[in-house]
Amino acid sequence: MTDEKIRVLLVDDEPLALRGLKHRLQNFPEIEIVGECSNGREAVKEIKAQSPDLVFLDIQMPGLDGFGVVRAMIGAPAPLFVFVTAYDKYAIDAFEANALDYIVKPVEEERLNDALHRAREALKSKAAADRESKLIEMLASLSDDDRDRIKELIADPDWSDKQRYTERLSFKDGSKVVVLDAHEIEWIDAAGDYMCIHARGKTHIIRETMKALQTRLDPARFQRVHRSAIVNIDRVKELHPHSNGEYFLILDNGAELKLSRSYKDVVARFL
Repeated sequence: MTDEKIRVLLVDDEPLALRGLKHRLQNFPEIEIVGECSNGREAVKEIKAQSPDLVFLDIQMPGLDGFGVVRAMIGAPAPLFVFVTAYDKYAIDAFEANALDYIVKPVEEERLNDALHRAREALKSKAAADRESKLIEMLASLSDDDRDRIKELIADPDWSDKQRYTERLSFKDGSKVVVLDAHEIEWIDAAGDYMCIHARGKTHIIRETMKALQTRLDPARFQRVHRSAIVNIDRVKELHPHSNGEYFLILDNGAELKLSRSYKDVVARFL
């Protein structure tokens, strides 16, 4: 697949989201966008007509939703599906083992790059067909109650607001992919253009900005304490004031972090 184009179909009922994803995909020369659809029924027709390699499929759409699109492909050759959702954990527990990947809106370049990497690898492998067949079978087996429950969750503003933030963080560390539960992260600090994620007694280095990483983490659990540091509030065991107006945070593993004067208004969160 290194010398071949990956034929991609985009499906989203939100024009802005569709344009944003298309714009990001233009940075990948191997991608050929063969069509854009604004609803599920159009998507089914285009998948059958265009036979794309890969479909970026929005889940929540009026009428025929993303589940319906995949179900409609039962018995027909199916492309790879990357689900796009505004909510992390949107039925992820039900199909993450079989779907190629999922991306949470707004689409971040790093996650998009990861999804495309997985698509390239899957397209080289016969296992891709088995994976998508299992996905279709799984979605076909969802009961009406399952689908109704998913729709109820999406309609619940408290649930949808909570699910904006990731409960699991995945990233490449050398030749492997590391997956961390958010609560396992102790603190994060910056090292130039890289972020150091400290968790489970290890340090993982990823290329991402502090700002981007902070938007992915639940502010109820994670607090910025310095222009180059974020801490898991639950890990802070002691708070020591300093004469210059700064504070030192002592974590449960003995690590010591500085809370700068610029962030002294958040001291109350640790008391």
